[in-house]
Amino acid sequence: MPGNLSPRTPVLVGLAQLEQRTDDFTEAKEPLELMVDAVRAAAEDAGCTALLEQTDAVRVIRGIWRYGDPGRVIAERVGCPKAKTAITPFGGNFVQTVLNRTALDIQAGHLDVAILTGAECGKSYALARKAGERMQWTECPGEPDEQIGKDTPMWFEAEKARNIMMPIQMYPIFENALRHARGESPEEHSRRVSELWAGFNAVATKNPHAWIRESISAEEIRTPSASNRMVGFPYPKLMNSNSHVDQSAALILCSLEKARSLGISQDRFVFPHVGTDAHDTPAVSHRDELHRSPGMRLAGRRALELAEVEVTDLEHVDVYSCFPSAVQVAAEEIGLPLDRPLTVTGGLTFGGGPMNNYVMHAIARMAQLLREAPGKMGLCTANGGFLTKHAFGVYSTAPPEKGYQHEDLQAQVDALPAREATVDWDGEATIESYTVMFDADGPTIGHTACRLADGRRTWANVEDRDTMTAMTREEFCGRPARIDGQGRLTVTG
Repeated sequence: MPGNLSPRTPVLVGLAQLEQRTDDFTEAKEPLELMVDAVRAAAEDAGCTALLEQTDAVRVIRGIWRYGDPGRVIAERVGCPKAKTAITPFGGNFVQTVLNRTALDIQAGHLDVAILTGAECGKSYALARKAGERMQWTECPGEPDEQIGKDTPMWFEAEKARNIMMPIQMYPIFENALRHARGESPEEHSRRVSELWAGFNAVATKNPHAWIRESISAEEIRTPSASNRMVGFPYPKLMNSNSHVDQSAALILCSLEKARSLGISQDRFVFPHVGTDAHDTPAVSHRDELHRSPGMRLAGRRALELAEVEVTDLEHVDVYSCFPSAVQVAAEEIGLPLDRPLTVTGGLTFGGGPMNNYVMHAIARMAQLLREAPGKMGLCTANGGFLTKHAFGVYSTAPPEKGYQHEDLQAQVDALPAREATVDWDGEATIESYTVMFDADGPTIGHTACRLADGRRTWANVEDRDTMTAMTREEFCGRPARIDGQGRLTVTG
């Protein structure tokens, strides 16, 4: 290790991932307990439990729970009651964003030791709801010392008017836009994407912390069945993020001088080299194209430039994988080939999708693999919202020669073209992309993004069942349509 390395160099020294697989919700630990367990396990991974009592900050990724200041309870339970606490808004980007911020804080001398943690209990919560019971979780009242990141509204009036407000609606719309841009038939597209997802499953079978470790074929992934029902065309259940998991993770970062003073073994060290952040237009209505992401392109490529690596230099990559469209857009924008492994966990379907905390599992797994490949480089990507909020991190066991580097690319993203949108259009339009939503009895509604002759975007719904069925079998992107002023669309050609 270079002798001139700054003592303030941030380094990841401890990590942990935990799963809770009980089918009895009455025996299940709550997310707070799982976070405490993960933090203690991360200190053990570092080989230094003294890290806990010297921690300056406990930063928690917000989950689908009602804790006010969980970091305070965690700090008290693990032995650092004076640590400053922080929490994030909702968003899958915030693990990497918080790590970026933490690395900067350590490098600047504001922190010596920091804990990042998060947990979800989606499976046990769902079991309790099914039984008509409510989970009795700890209150954790109060406000953290800080919130890292801002809440960002992500809907324009037109999306809200058509009730298109959930990831299971938006990401299939991105997927169909991708298919149209590639010139694929629905059948060709289904086969290609299912093979991509089968590759993610293959990685999960080798990841000891993956939630689904059994091998699943591409044909099984793409074929609707009783256990793999269609959710939003073209995605059956096995192409959706799997939030019915009980998982927790923790990372412990410190300064290099603190790690050395505590006698932490160098074989535990994984260095953050680079971090970048950016977001696309908060409302999908204003995106220039539905199958592109300028935020990913600018922030992702800049991360590699700062790290002075090419995509071919990356030993491991984990691309945020809530849905196949997120992976494909990121790969295109960053320049990653789709025929290389793009996950180290198995992704949010197979590795597990603990809501906003997935990326902590990805970083933990990445660090484990990099410890086994000294000197190699790894890239983690993070995404929140509807391909909205982006963060990137480059890691290696080799220290960064220029110290930790971070850039926010927002000004460059904001300078790019955006699209105007309108609500309650009455007149002709062209279908830009679409999806069809399903329940157990079949298709329920079709959602469309449409372009007007002047380039503006609007949204409309299809209620005719025969049309919805046809939308799952034929290409409807590019077809002319008429919207009636109240958001109902009729295909006219």
